[in-house]
Amino acid sequence: MYPSSCDTFVALPPSTEAQRIIFGKNSDRPCDEVQEVVYHPARDHDAGEKLECTYIEIEQVAHTYAVVLSKPAWLWGAEMGANEHQVCIGNEAVWGRESADGDEALLGMDLVRIGLERADTAEKAVDVITELLQKYGQGGTCMEDECSFTYHNSFLITDRKEAWLLETSGKHWAAERVQGGSRNISNQYSITTKIDKEHPETREYARGQGWWDGATPFNFSTVYSFTTTARIEASGSRYCEGKKLLEKNNGHITAETMMDILRDKDSGINMEGSFMTTGSMVSVIPTNPALPGVHYFTATPGPERSVFKPFIFVKNNNELKETSSPSYGAEDPVKNKPRFQSKPDRKHALFLKHERAAAIIESHEDKGKKITEGMRELEKEKRTQMEEIISNGIVEQDFLADLFSSCVQGEMGLYGKS
Repeated sequence: MYPSSCDTFVALPPSTEAQRIIFGKNSDRPCDEVQEVVYHPARDHDAGEKLECTYIEIEQVAHTYAVVLSKPAWLWGAEMGANEHQVCIGNEAVWGRESADGDEALLGMDLVRIGLERADTAEKAVDVITELLQKYGQGGTCMEDECSFTYHNSFLITDRKEAWLLETSGKHWAAERVQGGSRNISNQYSITTKIDKEHPETREYARGQGWWDGATPFNFSTVYSFTTTARIEASGSRYCEGKKLLEKNNGHITAETMMDILRDKDSGINMEGSFMTTGSMVSVIPTNPALPGVHYFTATPGPERSVFKPFIFVKNNNELKETSSPSYGAEDPVKNKPRFQSKPDRKHALFLKHERAAAIIESHEDKGKKITEGMRELEKEKRTQMEEIISNGIVEQDFLADLFSSCVQGEMGLYGKS
C-alpha cells in the first residue's frame, strides 16, 4: 500500500500571532474507520503494574498525566493528542530502505499516547518514545484488517517553548529541535544534517548497510529514504503545498489559519477517497505558562464539514461520552488471534449524527448550506470564547469541565434540526 496518510504542522513565534504555538494535524485513515476523541485523567499506578497496548504488554510507570486523544476506535494508541502540560504529539507513516515488516510490537500510535502520558515536555517525549523503541521496537499492522499495513513513524512534538521532529527507521532514529518559525511533515523523512539527538548506532548501521560512505556529511533523510522517490511522490506534493500555506501566512498564523490549512482540498491535505481525513486537531499553546492551552478536535471525518470543538484541561474534566466509541472488552476481535476476523460497529453518538448530516450536505444543496453555516457559526462562537480565555486566563473552571461535550451537544442539535 502506498503512503497516503496524514499531515502534521507546527508554527512557533515569530510565525504566529500573540506569542503562541499553533499545532495541527489531519489524520488520514481508511474511509470506513471511526475516530473517537477521549479523555483520560492523571493516575497513580501500583508497582509492577502492566500496560496493555494495542498488541503487546509493557511495564507501567508510577504516574501518568491527563491526556485528550483523537484515536482510531479499534486500537489503544492515538493519532494525535495533548496532555495537561500542553505537550502535543502527532505521528506520520514513513517508509524507507529498512523494511517495516516485522512482528507485533508497539505501534507508532501507541508511542504517541505513551509519550503524552509520560512526558511533561516535548524533549522528554522524544526520550520516552526512543527508549521504548529501543526496548520493544515498532511493528504490527496499522489497519483493522487482515491485510498487513505497516510503516515506520515520524513524530512532531511540541510544548510551550519549542518543537521536536523525531524520525525513526526500525530502532534507529534522529531528532531535530525546532525553536522558531514553522514546520510540517507528510509521510517522508525530512531531517537532513541538523541532528540534535540520535540513536548511537544510526550512522554506523547505515554505513554497514552500504547506505552511507562515512565520509560525506551525514544526511538522515538522504541516507534512510528510498533510493528512488516514486513511493513518496504524493506525500512530497502535500509536504510542499503545506509548507507553502504556512509560509503564505507567516507572522499571522492563528487557530483559524491552521483550521483553513487542514480544510484545504486543492493541496491534498484534506484527503478524500479510500484514505480520507477521518479526524482533525488544532492546538493553541500560549508560551506564557500562566495561560491555558486550547485543543480543538473534530471527532468526525472531513474537516470541511466538521466543527473544531475546544477542550481545556482543568482539575475536574469529565468523560467525553458523545465521542467515545462502544467498548467490546476482551471480546473485541482485535484482541483475539487470529485477529480481525470480524469488524464490530464502533460508531459513537456524534459520528452517527454527523454521518446523516454529511449525507444531507452532499445531496441537498439548500439544507446542506444551512447545516454548514450553522456549523461555522458554532465554531466561530467557540473560537471567540476561547480567545478571551487564552488571552486573560481561566476564571470559572466548572464551566470548562464539560466544554468539549457541551459543544458536541450543540453540534448534534444542529444536525437534529436538519
